[in-house]
Amino acid sequence: MREINNIVILTGAGISAESGVATFRGPDGLWEGHRVEDVATPEAFQRDPQLVQTFYDERRAKLKTVHPNAAHKALAKLEAEWGGDFLLITQNVDDLHDRAGSNRLLHMHGELLSGLCLACETRSPVRGRLSDDPACPHCGEVAMRPDIVWFGEMPYQMERIELALAQCDLFVSIGTSGAVYPAAGFVRSAQHYGAQTLEINLDPSEGSLYFDESRLGKAGQLVPVWVEDMLHNG
Repeated sequence: MREINNIVILTGAGISAESGVATFRGPDGLWEGHRVEDVATPEAFQRDPQLVQTFYDERRAKLKTVHPNAAHKALAKLEAEWGGDFLLITQNVDDLHDRAGSNRLLHMHGELLSGLCLACETRSPVRGRLSDDPACPHCGEVAMRPDIVWFGEMPYQMERIELALAQCDLFVSIGTSGAVYPAAGFVRSAQHYGAQTLEINLDPSEGSLYFDESRLGKAGQLVPVWVEDMLHNG
């Protein structure tokens, strides 16, 4: 097995769920009381923009009530102290990794605290309510939408992600279901290029069979232990 220098980590809803962030779909198939088709597609935004804006406004407001947990903090520590290349990719649209101190961070599905202008295609920080129809700070048009990758849209920075997967020595997936593509295929991409692979999840994901090792349990407990092992033993 080759020496580990370059690490790529993927995180999903499971890591934020331990901080109190609602996971993508509940057991009834709804996302905080809404059908996914009604709040997370471009067609939904065209059909009822006020509903979609209000939905994300509420999720944005809830960020003030949640805080990074031990897993978020441990990953920030690993980034700060690791000597090789490091990239943290998150499917989550919350800011918990950011607040924990992660810098080499890529939000592949967008961010709640960002807005995208449909007129000039620029992104701007958002702290208030997009349902109030604020003007774009760049072009002045009232054409802001949540900076979220919806179903049917391409995740951000896929070329950068694919390059990192091709160059990494270790790929780690934390708190992901293994059901949403293209992220669910990252483990096979990393393995194709010879990387070791590790899954840390509450339960086996749909892609567990593709990982060299699976550690099952709460991320807040398992991730800090794994990080300390990596920093002391490599």
